[in-house]
Amino acid sequence: MTPLRQAVFPSERHALYERAHYSPAVRCNGFLFVSGQVGSHPDGTPEPDLEQQMRLAFENLRAVLAAAGCTFAHVLDVTLFLVDPEKNLDTLWKVLPDYWGDAPYPALTGLGVPWLSGFQFEIKVVAQLPQGE
Repeated sequence: MTPLRQAVFPSERHALYERAHYSPAVRCNGFLFVSGQVGSHPDGTPEPDLEQQMRLAFENLRAVLAAAGCTFAHVLDVTLFLVDPEKNLDTLWKVLPDYWGDAPYPALTGLGVPWLSGFQFEIKVVAQLPQGE
């Protein structure tokens, strides 16, 4: 019997996920539920530059999506977490179009948060798996 939750791991960063005891993504019933991705380097440390941290978070997300055979085009729902959104929102709007492509865009919820364990940005998504997955 196939387990309800099938973990999906990108080719790198296994130690980070194992140390924190969570899966980068879980495949279930035609969907991919991706854990929040931050702009961390392979050793888990944050990228200090905000724009580069956001881009690295998107690249880390791209790696998780790719491990499940998905792209940003498969993303249906997005939750963004941003420390100090009043100050940092313009940077996000600068970065976001480089990853989403053309409309229609995924559904999006943005949350201002006081703390992200040393990070300024985190992105969590739900994607539809390609047909046959």
